[in-house]
Amino acid sequence: MSEPTLKDKTARGILWGGLSNGMMQLLNAVFGVVIARILSREDYGLVGMLAIFSTIAASLQESGFVSALTNKRDATRHDYNSVFWFNVSVSVCIYILLWFCAPLIAHFFNEPRLLWLSRYAFVGFVVASLSIVPRAILFKQLRVKEQSITSLVALLASGTVGIVMAVNGMAYWGIATQSIVFVLFVALLSWYFSRFRPSFDASFRPIKEMFGFSVKMLVTNVFNAINNNVFSILFGRFYDSDVVGVYNQANKWNTMGSQTITGMVQSVAQPMFVEVGSDMARQRQVFRKMLRFTCFISFPAMLGLALVSSDFIVMLLTEKWLPSARILQMLCVAGAFMPITTLYTNFIISRGKSDVYMYNIVSMGLVMILLLCGLHYTKASLFGVTGIPLMVMSYVALAILWLLLWHFFLWREIRLSLWKVLHDLLPFLVVALVAMAVAYFVGRGFSNIYARLSVRVVVAIIVYLALLWLLGAKILRESLNYLFRRHGKG
Repeated sequence: MSEPTLKDKTARGILWGGLSNGMMQLLNAVFGVVIARILSREDYGLVGMLAIFSTIAASLQESGFVSALTNKRDATRHDYNSVFWFNVSVSVCIYILLWFCAPLIAHFFNEPRLLWLSRYAFVGFVVASLSIVPRAILFKQLRVKEQSITSLVALLASGTVGIVMAVNGMAYWGIATQSIVFVLFVALLSWYFSRFRPSFDASFRPIKEMFGFSVKMLVTNVFNAINNNVFSILFGRFYDSDVVGVYNQANKWNTMGSQTITGMVQSVAQPMFVEVGSDMARQRQVFRKMLRFTCFISFPAMLGLALVSSDFIVMLLTEKWLPSARILQMLCVAGAFMPITTLYTNFIISRGKSDVYMYNIVSMGLVMILLLCGLHYTKASLFGVTGIPLMVMSYVALAILWLLLWHFFLWREIRLSLWKVLHDLLPFLVVALVAMAVAYFVGRGFSNIYARLSVRVVVAIIVYLALLWLLGAKILRESLNYLFRRHGKG
């Protein structure tokens, strides 16, 4: 049997990544709906306040070595062993530190319940450290199928545990346990599929060799964690757990939507760019094709979620979560561009430019924190919009505008002009906006939310695909041809 080509491996990776992320988000949605109907906004807010600490701890334990191992073409078993023991050691040390910091965390948010909840929830990232190297092996080898199975099984197990605990009145303890069970199953199955078995054949030499690259990835991942959780921190500090719960519920559904597309891109992008090598013309060709595919999927999916957000929230979660709908609408606009940002960052990382990646993320994080704090303390207003809505709108605008800076660094590497990127991106954005506008006006004739949501979804899909077909969109035809060809082989 002949070796699969890069194109075949990429297509299979995208297909499995799409199926995996789609199934994961569907299961996540089912479990999320059931649990959200049982628990209160305050329960979600309490766990949401801890998200920043868990995410930063996870970044410290991983220390950027997954990307470093992926970029290292000649990684050996000795390298993997060394990184494994380093990750586990760092994780244990961080957990001990956070155990003693728990009273400070509870005091910062003025919430005594966070003392023991934080000490319990942080166990998860110690468990997660066991899976870092096995996941790096699967990622480097583009074994998306095995990664998909791992995530799906872990989600099924953790979601079941979360529902059982919620039904039995364990409230926020159930949400924390759900996260721990998820990373436990990811660790077990990653070990099984990767066949990685650690030994004591380890040293600091591989750590030192990769440290220059990985430390920049570490700093970047920490600021990524801050960027992704800045609202939970600020809302928890400025307001209360109920407000954090409202925001986190909106952000959860936005993340689930954008992560479906981002996961498809991220599962193949960095390894694929590394494999392409230094051929600039081929790099431009591959990047533009990935960009068109990302826009083709991301814009209709996320703008569609924004379109039906109010009916979606009320129908699935009941009216107690309706305040999340307006925030979800705004976040979905940023979510539509998030997979594109992921494509840019994966390319930058694949070129070994971890310093560029780091400076960009750190700068954006600092600008965002200053902007949001400034809006809060100055009580700013824009066209009558104030407070939380203005803060979220400002974040969305910043996230989209920052793409221009990412593009500058891409242009420095492969001389791909902004005009060509806009030529690839804008048609899908315009067609998606037209499809959503048509679906919105058609749906206004229905008073029943179930009928209105269903009609808008169906109309949006039909109009979007019909317009792309009439415009001769090549990516639509290629996607259909690949799917039918795979179906025929099956």
